[in-house]
Amino acid sequence: MSLSLIGIIFVQSFFINSSLENESKQFTLNVKTALSLVSNQIDDYEYRNYRDKLQPYLSNTNEPDSTAVQRLLVAFEDNENDKTIVHQNIVLEERFKIPSLFFEIDADSTDFSKYTNERITEVYQKSSLDNGSMERVSQIRELDNMNDEAKNFLYRDSYKALVSQYQYPINKRVSTELVLNFVKKNLNNQGVKTDFEFAIFDDDLSTKVRTENFKKTTNSYGVPIFLDVNDESSYTLWVDFPERNKFLFSTILWMIVLSIVFTAIIILAYTSAIYQLIKQRQISQIKTDFINNMTHEFKTPIATINLALDAIKNPQVIDDKEKVARYLSMIKEENKRMHAQVENVLRISKLEKNELNISKDRVDLHDLIQEAVDHVELIVEDRKGYIKTDLNAEYSTVLANDSHFTNVIINILDNAVKYSPQEPKINIVTENIGNSII
Repeated sequence: MSLSLIGIIFVQSFFINSSLENESKQFTLNVKTALSLVSNQIDDYEYRNYRDKLQPYLSNTNEPDSTAVQRLLVAFEDNENDKTIVHQNIVLEERFKIPSLFFEIDADSTDFSKYTNERITEVYQKSSLDNGSMERVSQIRELDNMNDEAKNFLYRDSYKALVSQYQYPINKRVSTELVLNFVKKNLNNQGVKTDFEFAIFDDDLSTKVRTENFKKTTNSYGVPIFLDVNDESSYTLWVDFPERNKFLFSTILWMIVLSIVFTAIIILAYTSAIYQLIKQRQISQIKTDFINNMTHEFKTPIATINLALDAIKNPQVIDDKEKVARYLSMIKEENKRMHAQVENVLRISKLEKNELNISKDRVDLHDLIQEAVDHVELIVEDRKGYIKTDLNAEYSTVLANDSHFTNVIINILDNAVKYSPQEPKINIVTENIGNSII
Protein backbone atom coordinates (compact mmCIF):
# COMPACT_ATOMS: atom_id res chain seq x y z
CA MET A 1 0.00 0.00 0.00
CA SER A 2 2.90 2.33 0.80
CA LEU A 3 4.47 1.59 -2.58
CA SER A 4 1.14 2.33 -4.28
CA LEU A 5 0.88 5.68 -2.49
CA ILE A 6 4.48 6.57 -3.41
CA GLY A 7 3.75 5.51 -7.00
CA ILE A 8 0.64 7.70 -7.18
CA ILE A 9 2.53 10.71 -5.82
CA PHE A 10 5.39 10.08 -8.25
CA VAL A 11 3.03 9.79 -11.25
CA GLN A 12 1.20 13.00 -10.28
CA SER A 13 4.52 14.82 -9.83
CA PHE A 14 5.70 13.58 -13.22
CA PHE A 15 2.42 14.61 -14.85
CA ILE A 16 2.55 18.09 -13.31
CA ASN A 17 6.19 18.50 -14.37
CA SER A 18 5.35 17.37 -17.92
CA SER A 19 2.41 19.78 -18.05
CA LEU A 20 4.67 22.60 -16.85
CA GLU A 21 7.22 21.79 -19.58
CA ASN A 22 4.47 21.72 -22.22
CA GLU A 23 3.13 25.06 -20.98
CA SER A 24 6.66 26.46 -21.12
CA LYS A 25 7.08 25.32 -24.73
CA GLN A 26 3.67 26.70 -25.67
CA PHE A 27 4.55 29.97 -23.93
CA THR A 28 7.77 30.22 -25.95
CA LEU A 29 5.92 29.46 -29.19
CA ASN A 30 3.23 32.07 -28.46
CA VAL A 31 5.81 34.73 -27.57
CA LYS A 32 7.86 34.08 -30.72
CA THR A 33 4.71 34.21 -32.85
CA ALA A 34 3.66 37.49 -31.25
CA LEU A 35 7.13 39.03 -31.67
CA SER A 36 7.25 37.97 -35.32
CA LEU A 37 3.95 39.77 -35.87
CA VAL A 38 5.29 42.81 -34.00
CA SER A 39 8.34 42.91 -36.26
CA ASN A 40 6.13 42.86 -39.38
CA GLN A 41 3.79 45.50 -37.93
CA ILE A 42 6.69 47.83 -37.14
CA ASP A 43 7.97 47.47 -40.72
CA ASP A 44 4.48 48.02 -42.13
CA TYR A 45 3.90 51.04 -39.91
CA GLU A 46 7.15 52.68 -40.98
CA TYR A 47 6.53 51.91 -44.65
CA ARG A 48 2.98 53.30 -44.52
CA ASN A 49 4.29 56.56 -43.11
CA TYR A 50 6.89 56.65 -45.86
CA ARG A 51 4.28 56.03 -48.57
CA ASP A 52 1.88 58.59 -47.13
CA LYS A 53 4.59 61.25 -47.18
CA LEU A 54 5.90 60.21 -50.58
CA GLN A 55 2.57 59.93 -52.40
CA PRO A 56 1.94 63.66 -52.96
CA TYR A 57 5.29 64.00 -54.76
CA LEU A 58 4.54 61.10 -57.10
CA SER A 59 0.96 61.98 -58.00
CA ASN A 60 -0.02 62.38 -61.63
CA THR A 61 -0.48 66.15 -61.19
CA ASN A 62 3.21 66.72 -60.41
CA GLU A 63 5.65 67.25 -63.26
CA PRO A 64 8.80 65.13 -63.08
CA ASP A 65 12.15 66.89 -62.76
CA SER A 66 13.54 64.76 -65.57
CA THR A 67 12.53 61.90 -67.82
CA ALA A 68 14.24 59.11 -69.67
CA VAL A 69 12.88 56.84 -72.41
CA GLN A 70 14.15 53.40 -73.28
CA ARG A 71 12.79 51.75 -76.43
CA LEU A 72 13.22 48.20 -77.70
CA LEU A 73 12.19 47.52 -81.30
CA VAL A 74 11.86 44.01 -82.82
CA ALA A 75 10.61 43.26 -86.40
CA PHE A 76 9.58 39.89 -87.86
CA GLU A 77 9.08 39.12 -91.57
CA ASP A 78 6.09 36.89 -92.44
CA ASN A 79 6.90 36.01 -96.03
CA GLU A 80 4.09 33.49 -96.38
CA ASN A 81 1.45 36.12 -95.66
CA ASP A 82 3.47 38.96 -97.16
CA LYS A 83 3.46 40.84 -93.82
CA THR A 84 5.90 42.48 -91.42
CA ILE A 85 5.27 42.43 -87.66
CA VAL A 86 6.94 45.09 -85.51
CA HIS A 87 7.09 44.91 -81.65
CA GLN A 88 8.03 47.97 -79.61
CA ASN A 89 8.63 48.04 -75.81
CA ILE A 90 8.93 51.56 -74.43
CA VAL A 91 9.88 52.26 -70.80
CA LEU A 92 9.35 55.80 -69.51
CA GLU A 93 11.26 56.79 -66.35
CA GLU A 94 10.07 59.91 -64.55
CA ARG A 95 12.50 61.21 -61.93
CA PHE A 96 11.37 63.25 -58.90
CA LYS A 97 13.63 65.03 -56.40
CA ILE A 98 12.36 64.85 -52.84
CA PRO A 99 13.68 67.37 -50.25
CA SER A 100 16.08 65.78 -47.74
CA LEU A 101 14.31 67.46 -44.83
CA PHE A 102 11.38 65.25 -45.62
CA PHE A 103 13.37 62.22 -44.31
CA GLU A 104 15.52 64.12 -41.80
CA ILE A 105 18.73 62.73 -43.27
CA ASP A 106 21.96 64.49 -44.10
CA ALA A 107 21.56 65.04 -47.86
CA ASP A 108 20.38 67.85 -50.17
CA SER A 109 17.71 65.78 -51.90
CA THR A 110 16.74 62.25 -52.74
CA ASP A 111 15.82 60.91 -56.20
CA PHE A 112 12.77 58.72 -56.72
CA SER A 113 11.69 57.31 -60.06
CA LYS A 114 8.31 56.43 -61.48
CA TYR A 115 8.19 53.91 -64.34
CA THR A 116 5.59 53.50 -67.08
CA ASN A 117 5.73 50.71 -69.63
CA GLU A 118 4.08 50.85 -73.12
CA ARG A 119 4.00 47.92 -75.56
CA ILE A 120 3.03 48.47 -79.26
CA THR A 121 2.50 45.73 -81.85
CA GLU A 122 2.06 46.84 -85.53
CA VAL A 123 1.36 44.70 -88.61
CA TYR A 124 2.30 46.02 -92.11
CA GLN A 125 1.10 44.65 -95.47
CA LYS A 126 3.79 44.79 -98.16
CA SER A 127 2.65 46.64 -101.34
CA SER A 128 4.18 45.91 -104.74
CA LEU A 129 2.43 48.87 -106.34
CA ASP A 130 4.56 51.48 -104.57
CA ASN A 131 8.09 50.14 -105.01
CA GLY A 132 7.81 47.67 -102.20
CA SER A 133 6.43 50.09 -99.59
CA MET A 134 4.44 48.76 -96.59
CA GLU A 135 0.92 49.62 -95.49
CA ARG A 136 0.00 49.33 -91.79
CA VAL A 137 -3.02 47.15 -91.46
CA SER A 138 -3.33 46.86 -87.62
CA GLN A 139 -1.90 48.32 -84.41
CA ILE A 140 -2.17 47.10 -80.74
CA ARG A 141 -1.07 49.42 -77.91
CA GLU A 142 -0.76 48.27 -74.24
CA LEU A 143 -0.03 50.79 -71.54
CA ASP A 144 1.23 49.19 -68.29
CA ASN A 145 1.40 51.54 -65.34
CA MET A 146 2.67 48.74 -62.99
CA ASN A 147 0.27 47.22 -60.46
CA ASP A 148 0.14 48.26 -56.81
CA GLU A 149 1.76 45.07 -55.56
CA ALA A 150 4.81 45.55 -57.75
CA LYS A 151 5.00 49.21 -56.81
CA ASN A 152 4.84 48.40 -53.11
CA PHE A 153 7.57 45.83 -53.51
CA LEU A 154 9.88 48.26 -55.28
CA TYR A 155 9.09 51.18 -53.00
CA ARG A 156 9.60 49.07 -49.88
CA ASP A 157 12.97 47.81 -51.08
CA SER A 158 14.05 51.30 -52.11
CA TYR A 159 13.11 52.68 -48.71
CA LYS A 160 14.99 49.87 -46.90
CA ALA A 161 18.07 50.63 -48.97
CA LEU A 162 17.70 54.36 -48.29
CA VAL A 163 17.37 54.01 -44.53
CA SER A 164 20.18 51.46 -44.41
CA GLN A 165 22.46 53.79 -46.38
CA TYR A 166 21.88 56.84 -44.17
CA GLN A 167 21.65 54.95 -40.84
CA TYR A 168 18.43 56.64 -39.83
CA PRO A 169 18.24 56.86 -35.93
CA ILE A 170 16.08 54.17 -34.37
CA ASN A 171 14.26 56.59 -32.06
CA LYS A 172 13.22 58.58 -35.13
CA ARG A 173 11.85 55.51 -36.83
CA VAL A 174 9.74 54.12 -33.99
CA SER A 175 8.65 55.23 -30.51
CA THR A 176 8.61 53.35 -27.21
CA GLU A 177 4.82 53.82 -26.90
CA LEU A 178 4.20 52.36 -30.35
CA VAL A 179 6.32 49.26 -29.71
CA LEU A 180 4.68 48.85 -26.29
CA ASN A 181 1.22 48.87 -27.86
CA PHE A 182 2.21 46.43 -30.62
CA VAL A 183 3.83 43.99 -28.18
CA LYS A 184 1.00 44.15 -25.66
CA LYS A 185 -1.70 43.66 -28.30
CA ASN A 186 -0.03 40.67 -29.96
CA LEU A 187 0.87 38.99 -26.67
CA ASN A 188 -2.74 39.30 -25.52
CA ASN A 189 -3.94 37.83 -28.81
CA GLN A 190 -1.62 34.86 -28.23
CA GLY A 191 -2.91 34.37 -24.67
CA VAL A 192 0.25 35.68 -22.94
CA LYS A 193 -1.33 37.96 -20.36
CA THR A 194 1.49 38.80 -18.00
CA ASP A 195 3.75 41.78 -17.33
CA PHE A 196 6.73 42.30 -19.62
CA GLU A 197 9.65 44.63 -20.26
CA PHE A 198 11.25 45.27 -23.65
CA ALA A 199 14.17 47.05 -25.30
CA ILE A 200 15.52 47.44 -28.84
CA PHE A 201 19.23 46.63 -29.11
CA ASP A 202 21.60 47.76 -31.84
CA ASP A 203 23.90 44.75 -31.90
CA ASP A 204 24.75 44.45 -28.19
CA LEU A 205 23.96 48.04 -27.20
CA SER A 206 20.62 49.15 -25.83
CA THR A 207 18.87 52.00 -27.64
CA LYS A 208 16.56 54.68 -26.30
CA VAL A 209 13.52 52.66 -27.35
CA ARG A 210 13.01 50.60 -24.19
CA THR A 211 11.10 50.37 -20.92
CA GLU A 212 12.76 51.52 -17.72
CA ASN A 213 12.98 48.15 -15.91
CA PHE A 214 14.18 45.96 -18.77
CA LYS A 215 16.99 43.53 -17.94
CA LYS A 216 18.21 41.07 -20.52
CA THR A 217 18.30 37.52 -19.10
CA THR A 218 18.66 33.99 -20.42
CA ASN A 219 14.85 33.81 -20.54
CA SER A 220 14.50 36.89 -22.74
CA TYR A 221 13.05 36.49 -26.24
CA GLY A 222 14.40 38.37 -29.25
CA VAL A 223 13.32 39.03 -32.84
CA PRO A 224 15.14 41.08 -35.52
CA ILE A 225 13.36 44.22 -36.75
CA PHE A 226 13.86 46.66 -39.63
CA LEU A 227 15.21 43.97 -41.98
CA ASP A 228 17.06 45.28 -45.03
CA VAL A 229 16.76 44.02 -48.60
CA ASN A 230 18.97 41.05 -47.63
CA ASP A 231 16.73 40.21 -44.65
CA GLU A 232 19.48 41.26 -42.26
CA SER A 233 19.40 43.79 -39.45
CA SER A 234 21.53 44.98 -36.56
CA TYR A 235 18.42 45.80 -34.54
CA THR A 236 16.79 43.24 -32.26
CA LEU A 237 13.66 43.63 -30.17
CA TRP A 238 14.13 41.85 -26.83
CA VAL A 239 11.23 41.08 -24.47
CA ASP A 240 11.60 39.77 -20.93
CA PHE A 241 8.91 38.44 -18.57
CA PRO A 242 9.83 39.01 -14.87
CA GLU A 243 6.88 36.89 -13.69
CA ARG A 244 7.21 34.18 -16.32
CA ASN A 245 7.37 31.27 -13.84
CA LYS A 246 4.42 32.64 -11.86
CA PHE A 247 2.39 32.90 -15.06
CA LEU A 248 3.29 29.33 -16.09
CA PHE A 249 2.26 27.99 -12.69
CA SER A 250 -1.00 29.91 -12.87
CA THR A 251 -1.88 28.11 -16.11
CA ILE A 252 -1.73 24.72 -14.36
CA LEU A 253 -2.78 25.94 -10.90
CA TRP A 254 -6.10 24.09 -11.06
CA MET A 255 -4.26 20.89 -11.89
CA ILE A 256 -1.83 21.36 -9.00
CA VAL A 257 -4.66 22.14 -6.57
CA LEU A 258 -6.66 19.08 -7.62
CA SER A 259 -3.57 16.87 -7.41
CA ILE A 260 -2.78 18.15 -3.92
CA VAL A 261 -6.39 17.70 -2.79
CA PHE A 262 -6.68 14.15 -4.13
CA THR A 263 -3.23 13.23 -2.85
CA ALA A 264 -4.15 14.62 0.58
CA ILE A 265 -7.34 12.54 0.56
CA ILE A 266 -5.36 9.42 -0.36
CA ILE A 267 -2.75 10.14 2.33
CA LEU A 268 -5.50 10.80 4.89
CA ALA A 269 -7.26 7.54 4.03
CA TYR A 270 -3.93 5.70 4.08
CA THR A 271 -2.97 7.24 7.44
CA SER A 272 -6.37 6.43 8.88
CA ALA A 273 -6.11 2.83 7.71
CA ILE A 274 -2.61 2.49 9.17
CA TYR A 275 -3.78 4.06 12.42
CA GLN A 276 -6.73 1.69 12.67
CA LEU A 277 -4.48 -1.25 11.86
CA ILE A 278 -1.96 -0.27 14.54
CA LYS A 279 -4.76 0.36 17.01
CA GLN A 280 -6.27 -3.06 16.33
CA ARG A 281 -2.88 -4.70 16.78
CA GLN A 282 -2.41 -2.86 20.07
CA ILE A 283 -5.86 -3.90 21.27
CA SER A 284 -5.16 -7.47 20.17
CA GLN A 285 -1.85 -7.43 22.04
CA ILE A 286 -3.52 -5.98 25.11
CA LYS A 287 -6.16 -8.72 24.99
CA THR A 288 -3.51 -11.40 24.67
CA ASP A 289 -1.47 -9.97 27.55
CA PHE A 290 -4.62 -9.52 29.60
CA ILE A 291 -5.72 -13.12 29.11
CA ASN A 292 -2.22 -14.39 29.93
CA ASN A 293 -2.18 -12.28 33.08
CA MET A 294 -5.66 -13.43 34.07
CA THR A 295 -4.62 -17.04 33.60
CA HIS A 296 -1.64 -16.44 35.84
CA GLU A 297 -3.73 -14.60 38.39
CA PHE A 298 -6.35 -17.35 38.47
CA LYS A 299 -3.71 -19.95 39.26
CA THR A 300 -2.70 -18.33 42.54
CA PRO A 301 -6.17 -18.17 44.19
CA ILE A 302 -7.04 -21.64 42.91
CA ALA A 303 -3.84 -23.03 44.38
CA THR A 304 -4.50 -21.21 47.66
CA ILE A 305 -8.06 -22.54 47.85
CA ASN A 306 -6.87 -26.11 47.17
CA LEU A 307 -4.22 -25.84 49.87
CA ALA A 308 -6.73 -24.42 52.35
CA LEU A 309 -9.18 -27.24 51.63
CA ASP A 310 -6.46 -29.85 52.03
CA ALA A 311 -5.45 -28.29 55.32
CA ILE A 312 -9.01 -28.32 56.61
CA LYS A 313 -9.30 -32.00 55.76
CA ASN A 314 -6.30 -32.70 57.97
CA PRO A 315 -7.58 -34.40 61.19
CA GLN A 316 -5.15 -32.34 63.25
CA VAL A 317 -6.59 -29.11 61.88
CA ILE A 318 -10.28 -29.89 61.57
CA ASP A 319 -10.74 -29.81 65.33
CA ASP A 320 -8.81 -26.52 65.62
CA LYS A 321 -11.56 -23.99 65.12
CA GLU A 322 -9.14 -21.06 64.89
CA LYS A 323 -7.18 -22.59 62.01
CA VAL A 324 -10.35 -23.73 60.26
CA ALA A 325 -11.74 -20.20 60.50
CA ARG A 326 -8.47 -18.83 59.13
CA TYR A 327 -8.50 -21.21 56.18
CA LEU A 328 -12.15 -20.52 55.47
CA SER A 329 -11.41 -16.79 55.54
CA MET A 330 -8.61 -17.36 53.04
CA ILE A 331 -10.95 -19.35 50.80
CA LYS A 332 -13.48 -16.55 50.95
CA GLU A 333 -10.90 -13.90 50.15
CA GLU A 334 -9.53 -15.88 47.23
CA ASN A 335 -13.08 -16.43 45.99
CA LYS A 336 -13.62 -12.65 46.07
CA ARG A 337 -10.39 -12.15 44.21
CA MET A 338 -11.43 -14.64 41.53
CA HIS A 339 -14.78 -12.87 41.23
CA ALA A 340 -12.92 -9.56 40.76
CA GLN A 341 -10.78 -11.16 38.06
CA VAL A 342 -13.91 -12.32 36.27
CA GLU A 343 -15.16 -8.73 36.32
CA ASN A 344 -11.87 -7.61 34.81
CA VAL A 345 -12.20 -10.16 32.02
CA LEU A 346 -15.67 -8.80 31.23
CA ARG A 347 -14.24 -5.28 31.04
CA ILE A 348 -11.89 -6.17 28.23
CA SER A 349 -14.75 -5.74 25.73
CA LYS A 350 -14.69 -2.04 26.54
CA LEU A 351 -11.17 -1.67 25.14
CA GLU A 352 -12.48 -1.35 21.58
CA LYS A 353 -14.86 1.41 22.67
CA ASN A 354 -12.18 3.31 24.61
CA GLU A 355 -14.43 3.04 27.66
CA LEU A 356 -11.96 1.25 29.95
CA ASN A 357 -11.01 3.71 32.64
CA ILE A 358 -8.88 2.67 35.58
CA SER A 359 -9.67 4.79 38.64
CA LYS A 360 -6.78 5.76 40.92
CA ASP A 361 -7.04 6.67 44.59
CA ARG A 362 -4.72 7.43 47.44
CA VAL A 363 -3.99 4.05 49.11
CA ASP A 364 -1.51 2.78 51.68
CA LEU A 365 1.14 0.66 49.99
CA HIS A 366 1.82 -1.25 53.19
CA ASP A 367 -1.81 -2.37 53.35
CA LEU A 368 -1.64 -3.60 49.76
CA ILE A 369 1.58 -5.49 50.46
CA GLN A 370 0.09 -7.12 53.54
CA GLU A 371 -3.01 -8.14 51.58
CA ALA A 372 -0.86 -9.67 48.87
CA VAL A 373 1.22 -11.55 51.46
CA ASP A 374 -1.95 -13.01 52.93
CA HIS A 375 -2.93 -14.37 49.52
CA VAL A 376 0.33 -16.24 48.90
CA GLU A 377 1.28 -17.06 52.50
CA LEU A 378 -0.32 -20.51 52.43
CA ILE A 379 1.50 -21.41 49.17
CA VAL A 380 4.82 -20.33 50.69
CA GLU A 381 4.16 -22.39 53.81
CA ASP A 382 3.36 -25.41 51.63
CA ARG A 383 6.81 -25.02 50.04
CA LYS A 384 8.38 -24.89 53.56
CA GLY A 385 9.41 -21.28 53.00
CA TYR A 386 8.65 -17.96 54.59
CA ILE A 387 7.76 -14.33 53.86
CA LYS A 388 9.19 -11.59 56.05
CA THR A 389 8.10 -7.97 55.85
CA ASP A 390 10.19 -5.00 56.93
CA LEU A 391 7.95 -2.04 56.09
CA ASN A 392 10.08 0.91 57.19
CA ALA A 393 8.77 3.60 54.83
CA GLU A 394 7.39 6.47 56.86
CA TYR A 395 5.35 7.82 53.95
CA SER A 396 3.60 4.88 52.27
CA THR A 397 0.69 6.55 50.52
CA VAL A 398 0.62 6.11 46.73
CA LEU A 399 -1.77 6.97 43.89
CA ALA A 400 -2.95 3.64 42.42
CA ASN A 401 -5.87 1.32 41.81
CA ASP A 402 -5.97 -0.96 44.83
CA SER A 403 -7.22 -4.04 42.96
CA HIS A 404 -4.76 -3.90 40.04
CA PHE A 405 -1.83 -2.87 42.18
CA THR A 406 -2.52 -5.70 44.60
CA ASN A 407 -2.55 -8.12 41.65
CA VAL A 408 0.84 -6.78 40.57
CA ILE A 409 2.34 -7.47 44.00
CA ILE A 410 0.73 -10.92 44.16
CA ASN A 411 2.15 -11.79 40.72
CA ILE A 412 5.61 -10.71 41.85
CA LEU A 413 5.38 -12.85 44.98
CA ASP A 414 3.91 -15.77 43.03
CA ASN A 415 6.82 -15.62 40.56
CA ALA A 416 9.25 -15.52 43.48
CA VAL A 417 7.70 -18.70 44.87
CA LYS A 418 7.44 -20.39 41.47
CA TYR A 419 11.01 -19.75 40.37
CA SER A 420 12.67 -20.50 43.73
CA PRO A 421 14.66 -23.78 43.24
CA GLN A 422 14.47 -24.55 46.95
CA GLU A 423 12.34 -23.32 49.84
CA PRO A 424 11.18 -19.79 48.97
CA LYS A 425 12.63 -17.23 51.34
CA ILE A 426 11.06 -13.88 50.61
CA ASN A 427 11.92 -10.57 52.30
CA ILE A 428 9.84 -7.48 51.59
CA VAL A 429 11.41 -4.14 52.58
CA THR A 430 10.12 -0.60 52.00
CA GLU A 431 11.87 2.75 52.53
CA ASN A 432 11.60 6.36 51.48
CA ILE A 433 14.15 8.05 49.19
CA GLY A 434 13.33 11.68 48.74
CA ASN A 435 9.68 11.94 47.79
CA SER A 436 9.56 8.37 46.52
CA ILE A 437 8.93 5.01 48.15
CA ILE A 438 10.87 1.88 47.33
